[in-house]
Amino acid sequence: MAKNSYTAIVEKEGDLYVALCPELDMASQGATIEGATANLKEAVELFLESADAAEIKRRLHTEVFITRFEAAHG
Repeated sequence: MAKNSYTAIVEKEGDLYVALCPELDMASQGATIEGATANLKEAVELFLESADAAEIKRRLHTEVFITRFEAAHG
């Protein structure tokens, strides 16, 4: 079985953590950072197992850039 690495961006929203995989534009959530990440991993694996190659190719973003910036507010 081939393995690929994907990015998980995790944000706290209320009482939950939301994990986003920008490469596949998929998200999941959990009560902890670890739980949200594990749920996202499961969702990505299920998608990769069930989707046809054309769907995976259509959704896959192979270049993901994460940066931070400052913005002024009044």
